[in-house]
Amino acid sequence: MPDSASSQTTQPDPNSQAATGAPPGTGAHGPHWPAPVAEQPVRARLSLPGSKSVTNRALILAALSETPSVVRRPLVSRDSELMAGALRALGAGVSRVGADLAVTPGALRGPASVDVGNAGTVMRFVPPLAALAAGDVHFDGDPRARERPVGELLAALRVLGADIDDGGRGALPMTIRGTGAVRGGEVTLDASGSSQFVSALLLSGARFTEGVHVRHSGPPVPSQPHLDMTVEMLRAAGVSVSTGDNSWRVEPGPVKVCDITVEPDLSNAAPFLAAALVSGGEVTVEGWPEHTTQPGDALRSLFTRMGAEVSWSEAGLTLRGTGEIRGIEVDLRDVGELTPTIAAVAALASTPSRLTGIAHLRRHETDRIAALAAEVNRLGGDVEELPDGLVIRPRPLHGGLFHSYDDHRMATSGAVIGLAVPGVEVENIATTRKTLPDFPGLWAEALA
Repeated sequence: MPDSASSQTTQPDPNSQAATGAPPGTGAHGPHWPAPVAEQPVRARLSLPGSKSVTNRALILAALSETPSVVRRPLVSRDSELMAGALRALGAGVSRVGADLAVTPGALRGPASVDVGNAGTVMRFVPPLAALAAGDVHFDGDPRARERPVGELLAALRVLGADIDDGGRGALPMTIRGTGAVRGGEVTLDASGSSQFVSALLLSGARFTEGVHVRHSGPPVPSQPHLDMTVEMLRAAGVSVSTGDNSWRVEPGPVKVCDITVEPDLSNAAPFLAAALVSGGEVTVEGWPEHTTQPGDALRSLFTRMGAEVSWSEAGLTLRGTGEIRGIEVDLRDVGELTPTIAAVAALASTPSRLTGIAHLRRHETDRIAALAAEVNRLGGDVEELPDGLVIRPRPLHGGLFHSYDDHRMATSGAVIGLAVPGVEVENIATTRKTLPDFPGLWAEALA
């Protein structure tokens, strides 16, 4: 993978297994999905599935809780199923009750095997939990998962008392040799590659003998809203958490979860709101919280700057397209997961855009910076890679194949471009199941 600090990068090879994660043609929707063109303004009212970020944090806290609990309206997707499977492997009971998940904590134990798939929350949140188990816990996942960064997290866990065998790679596959307890204490790490390194330690930290005090040293930590989400959910579970400048402390003590209600996934609203902006239509996302820690809430201001009119009421968030799509110059460090959709809209704008602060996206499901540049340029665009972002100069686009790289947000960005560009086909649209159970169905419903 390209180094996020380099000034030149190599575009990913869309034909490689590492790029796509599976041979072209896998999935229920065939090899290439013809992206529908918006023949008229999109007008829709949508109820979206729950937040992946909230769901998987809730499941970890529920597994650590002193009492059984219920996670209400969780996301049902590949990532959440992988998390539930990991917790079951470690001894927790996770069962479906209607639309909810009932979680019964159990004694954490091995031997166990955990399949992380390509889910960042599973490969990072579960290892600290596994270190509390009695017995060996083996971790592996999709080919791309072996390339994603976990070395800083593993080094921190070793400092805190965990025994980890990763063959010196600082990556999957690995085995955590649990003894039933983790000493904990103070640790310093570089979390500039992913805020999940910090969240992972905080989520299990109350169960460490000495709690945990995490300090960050290095470039700024991305995705601050996700750290705020972790702290808020820990406090709601009765855990004592204090924060400072690049510092987080969790005191040892019980975790007490009763019910956790999962908010709609606001980041998954991005392509649907973009559809209204691109087509000059109107889309309402029901259940949009007035106050939230989700990064997707930034869509309100981002799309307003790009030409939309946005309003909120208790019924939800409504975005109206005005017929104008403007470029944007913005630092997306805190909301990097929105980049693929913002880039897709920017490729259709009337003025250039500059998206920065997102070097960490080079180590996500794919190198999203290189992938976005490659795919928009493949359709006739003019996108330049920066070390930490993209410059997008609008040009007339044409149809063609838009590779997903087994990355759900790449796939949905191709769908957004296809609204305005006839002949766009998205490769492996089924990869959207990572966070949306049926994106093609929801998309067709919105455009109907």
